[in-house]
Amino acid sequence: MADTALVVVDMLNAYRHRDAAPLSLNVATIIEPLAALLRRCRAASDVDLIYINDNYGDFTAGFAGIIAAALNGTRPDLVRPIAPAPGDRRMAKVRHSAFYATPLEHLLAQLGTRRLILTGQVTEQCILYTALDAYTRHLPVVIPVDAVAHIDAGLGAAALEMMRRNMAAELVTTVELADELSPRIDH
Repeated sequence: MADTALVVVDMLNAYRHRDAAPLSLNVATIIEPLAALLRRCRAASDVDLIYINDNYGDFTAGFAGIIAAALNGTRPDLVRPIAPAPGDRRMAKVRHSAFYATPLEHLLAQLGTRRLILTGQVTEQCILYTALDAYTRHLPVVIPVDAVAHIDAGLGAAALEMMRRNMAAELVTTVELADELSPRIDH
């Protein structure tokens, strides 16, 4: 158990939707920084790693089905480097916020989480709403800006500014975050 949890939001995506083209271009830019951060979290014991992903309305699919659908989608190259490893915590969600209708709040309480690092997609939607829900639960939020992807650049930038200004979110890079967390490993 650690006092910090890193949440990977909606990165298991088949990219077969209306906004897939602009989103996948932006996701491609965050894959390596996010993958490096995930490797760091798995190698250390000071961060709890949690994957939370939309079930895309398929209430028959377990998390293995969500992973399989993403790996069989149009951009498996954006999924393979950041896919959950055995032992990673996982849960499905049904709406924008990772807190809405999920056991996330209970899990974080059980883990003793006092700070939340949010990564994934989409900055102006699921990341923003999850940050707001964390803020209302008195959980400080950290956003590594090179580990979140947007659909619309202007809305993504506005969402980051809203999280910083209105929710006291700390905006950092993955390198700054990895340097802060101990023990230090190569990134």
